[in-house]
Amino acid sequence: MEPMVTAMGRSKRRGAQEIRHTWEERTCENCTCSMSSVPPPMISDLMNDEDLLYKLRLKLDTYHPTVKNWRNFASKWGMTYDELCFLENRPQSPTVEFLLRNSEKTVDQLIDLCKLYRRIDVLNVLQHWVNKDWPKRCLPTH
Repeated sequence: MEPMVTAMGRSKRRGAQEIRHTWEERTCENCTCSMSSVPPPMISDLMNDEDLLYKLRLKLDTYHPTVKNWRNFASKWGMTYDELCFLENRPQSPTVEFLLRNSEKTVDQLIDLCKLYRRIDVLNVLQHWVNKDWPKRCLPTH
């Protein structure tokens, strides 16, 4: 078994079969770069991707009594009831406002919220961005 360096820079022993679709291990195919040089994405980084923000707004701005939305995420990260009401009445998307207020957090922390609230649809969008789009932004030669 050969050692493999994960996205976090830790060495792991792996067999011949590589797991390619977990977001914890980001690998480059057909290149010689080290993905450990790609910094973990912050929420501030995803704020520059209009397509991603559009998808997140569609999924989290909506209200449905049985589906966790931006309010649950914001509340979990410490926003008060008054702040939630304030964001809800702003002309801008409450999801975007929530993300702006938490731009110093990592996308992995946002992914953890998706897992907590079982928002697999949002989780999939974020994982795709982390695995496909984020490395392209950091390593423009890919």
